[in-house]
Amino acid sequence: MITLAELETMAVAAGGTDLDYLRHHFPRFLATKAEFDSGWQRHEQDHVLDIGAHWLHQGALYATDGFKVTAMDLPLSMEHPAVVALAGKLGIELISCSNLEQPADALSCLADDSVSVVLFTEILEHITFNPVAMWKAIHRVLRPGGRIVVTTPNYYALRGRAWDPLRVLQRFGGGPTALEILRTPTYGHHWKEYSLREIIYYFCVLSDEFNTVKAKHLPEYSPGYLGRPENVLTRWLERTIPPLRPCLHLEIQLMAKDKGIVIEPTW
Repeated sequence: MITLAELETMAVAAGGTDLDYLRHHFPRFLATKAEFDSGWQRHEQDHVLDIGAHWLHQGALYATDGFKVTAMDLPLSMEHPAVVALAGKLGIELISCSNLEQPADALSCLADDSVSVVLFTEILEHITFNPVAMWKAIHRVLRPGGRIVVTTPNYYALRGRAWDPLRVLQRFGGGPTALEILRTPTYGHHWKEYSLREIIYYFCVLSDEFNTVKAKHLPEYSPGYLGRPENVLTRWLERTIPPLRPCLHLEIQLMAKDKGIVIEPTW
């Protein structure tokens, strides 16, 4: 499997990448893959669909470890010359999807039941649309026995938004702050953060064919990852009380394909 230094060298040779982003998030990519590997039985033709693949930093770990990888993201990413070049070096197939709310056309190049693993990492919190059509398209390509790997921030993390006493006193609500929305340029704020139990419920409502086989509260991926420093007390509390840890890791297995996604939007 590729190291950070090797990936930096390969990406720069392919035309460049966001090195600050890579260095900041690489510990998360490693931790997610290690957690996934610990409970996954490898098959010779394992096929990973990385949704929100960005610069291919995460997909590179799987591609260099023997997985077939298909990466999907906005055209801005998937059609960038450096990303195209890096994909060629790694043997990663690219799918441009301009509208994740309706990805059926973009995913039409993948056959039914052709994907073993869907990486849906640090995406759930950014969604601002009704996701039912998206999950229907993902359900189609995921094979029975395959898994969806979800990582996302824990809303009830000790250093998260839920426990901000100043916002409570000011009655300023939850989610991103007004100043964050108005001042911070970003591809998408964390519009909705979840608890571990809520994500399990989310997939149960989508279909009873989904079964959460792994659900964990994980510590910060690397010191400073959150941008909110820990101290002795918060470190002890996060280690002692798992629901206060900042990161969630879930693996949802598709047990069968008889019913499909059963919920329908009512608006």
